[in-house]
Amino acid sequence: MHVVMFGDQHVMSLGGAQVSMRLQRRFLEKAGHTVTVVAPAVHGALAAAMIGDIDRFFVDLPSVPITLDREYSFAWPGRRTDRWLDAAMADRPPVDVVHVQADFWGGFIGHRYAARHGLPVVHTMHNRVDVGIEATTPFPGLVLRALNAWQRRALGDATPGDDGWAFQRRFASHADAVTAPSSHFARRLESHGIGSRGSGDVEVVWNGIDDDVLDTALAEAPAERAPGRPRLIWLGRMSPEKRLLPFLEAIVESDVDADVEIVGGGGQLRAAQRLVERARPTASVMFAGRMPYEQTLRRIQAADAVVQTSIGFETQGMTVFEAASLGTPAIVSDPDIAAELGGGHWTVPDASVPALAATLTRAVAEVAAGTPPVPAPSIRERFRQSSRTAAMIEIYDRVTGR
Repeated sequence: MHVVMFGDQHVMSLGGAQVSMRLQRRFLEKAGHTVTVVAPAVHGALAAAMIGDIDRFFVDLPSVPITLDREYSFAWPGRRTDRWLDAAMADRPPVDVVHVQADFWGGFIGHRYAARHGLPVVHTMHNRVDVGIEATTPFPGLVLRALNAWQRRALGDATPGDDGWAFQRRFASHADAVTAPSSHFARRLESHGIGSRGSGDVEVVWNGIDDDVLDTALAEAPAERAPGRPRLIWLGRMSPEKRLLPFLEAIVESDVDADVEIVGGGGQLRAAQRLVERARPTASVMFAGRMPYEQTLRRIQAADAVVQTSIGFETQGMTVFEAASLGTPAIVSDPDIAAELGGGHWTVPDASVPALAATLTRAVAEVAAGTPPVPAPSIRERFRQSSRTAAMIEIYDRVTGR
């Protein structure tokens, strides 16, 4: 079948949803299907680096850059974009299903495309729109009202409601199937009346890990832990909702004797560096910057524990599942993620810095003693992208009547 995916950002840019879509596309192609990914064109250095036969995978919409590094872009959803997209798709195979994996303009464009062509829609909810807007904008109520008004106009849907749940509910009402990357997020969506127009349900399909990369990493794993101090790794975007600064405050308060690696980038990088320079913790803290996917997985595998600190924001929490697949336990702040993960982790009892510091102290002591928790081996098989692709193909088959 021919699957057309829609994203807010190009899949070659940074971001969890983009990583997931790249893997989905590759494994669907391996299973014999055709995939076209529609998203705003990138600009700057990333655009210059994209060469080869990628045009057969991507339809890059006319766009304008929206970040200083020109990596993220915006495409206006409207009749001009509709006409441009229809022309770009004219020479491609007939489309069987539209898979929207976007929260904003990509979602509008994807649903409009499906409606014009009478195609079934699968909509994956990757993000909590309400929490994300609140964490990243100074006037979240005003932004959400504007987004809802924009969505009503773009989709021709006059359904009332101006909060984040109404925004996601309106998308779901236009979808033949709605999926979420975790059970806890699926149940939260359903509790706010969000589900597919056919059943009202949200189906759980985890984001996965690349089978080939996982197998290589497992084959190359050392038989024994490398000597040295306990090694902790924190990964993610350095923004307030990820709670990097509370983590570093807990490192200082706990006075743990450990090596701490911070992977990622973002607006709080300088604040985090200043905190470490000022506090001079016992632990060594290294800011490693952004890393490619495969290198990141190797760093996770080499660590004794992954530290997850956001609360209520993540819809899955990819890093702790990647860690469990590689045999690395996690220190988990979000109770929903802890429950989804099962065993193989330390749970932080509440959102305070002292609670995180106490958990760090316990985790480092257990690693030093050689008694850390062990992730469940079943996670590894359930998290493989091949199994996640098979689950999604079942949904595609159902909504297309195959």
